[in-house]
Amino acid sequence: MTPSTSSAITLNINGEKHTLPVDHRTTLLDALRERLDLTGTKKGCDQGQCGACTVLIDGRRAVSCLQLAVAAEGREITTIEGVADGDRLHPVQQAFLDLDGYQCGYCTPGQICSALAVIEEHAAGWPSAVTADVRPEAGVPQLTAEEIRERMSGNLCRCGAYVSIVEAVARAAQVSAAEAAQGPSAGTEAAA
Repeated sequence: MTPSTSSAITLNINGEKHTLPVDHRTTLLDALRERLDLTGTKKGCDQGQCGACTVLIDGRRAVSCLQLAVAAEGREITTIEGVADGDRLHPVQQAFLDLDGYQCGYCTPGQICSALAVIEEHAAGWPSAVTADVRPEAGVPQLTAEEIRERMSGNLCRCGAYVSIVEAVARAAQVSAAEAAQGPSAGTEAAA
């Protein structure tokens, strides 16, 4: 008896469940783009080197070109299409727009998904390779331009919009910190 090379899987993407048959070798990137028409996630190098295909899986960054779709079953997947709250842009998206954190825009969805994770990781106190004091008692490191560049280093921009990307991440982190300090109802009051 030959084992099957395909399965029907259910992916939870942007809060919606999608059931589809896939070959076991299908990457999450190809399932998103080719099977579900979620084309915001871009195919760049297809080797995990450029970050254009970055999505969030259970809130953590993942390059979807190296993630098998079958391995993502049962996990919370967020693509660029699921970042905004209806017509209201997420603070990271708004900062990229306001500060021209893009040029051609091809890498922007991956940059934004990565920036979301960077801000969460930083707020949780996770150190980076450039964090001077990694002791837990040192607290959350300051989110300097050097910290942002290091934390975003897995996302390449062929146009070279790095200065604006760093500024956008810094601004979005400030907005996120201010919203967190005001409590969970602050975002809903601002939207009303």
